[in-house]
Amino acid sequence: MEVVPAWAPAVGFTLLPHAGGFLGSSITKKEIPTWYETLQKPSWCPPNWVFAPVWGTLYTSMGYGSYLVWKELGGFNEKSVVPLGLYAGNLALNWAWTPIFFGAHKMGWGLVTLLLTTGTATATAASWYNINKTAAYLMVPYLAWLSLASALNYRIWKDNRNKEKPE
Repeated sequence: MEVVPAWAPAVGFTLLPHAGGFLGSSITKKEIPTWYETLQKPSWCPPNWVFAPVWGTLYTSMGYGSYLVWKELGGFNEKSVVPLGLYAGNLALNWAWTPIFFGAHKMGWGLVTLLLTTGTATATAASWYNINKTAAYLMVPYLAWLSLASALNYRIWKDNRNKEKPE
């Protein structure tokens, strides 16, 4: 007797990254009009409305990639510890950025968090490549966006150091 429908893991893995995004959005929504709008941003900064659909797409693709790896390796087991562990660490760092940058107004620490996120995302994609190439390729748009986000975070930090909350 099958307790969990066959489609449930695919849906669960695909939706999991959205949990942190959803929780972080409550912080972001509050801070955009009161703090973020006051910051100097470069001319190439995307408009605010772009971020939610981009992150939604990226979370969906990396979540589905994690499902492909999980399925290929036969679930949670010794073989999946490193590739899914790297992914879990990446998600934790990804989810931590919003409370650090938007919640605490720590732009420098936000940049550090983003650089660590990019490193773990790169390691995740590399570890997935020999397991499931499609899963690894699903991480490429995320890596590209993290590069843009890191450059943007750097410029905002550099140009607004006086607007960080004191230690």
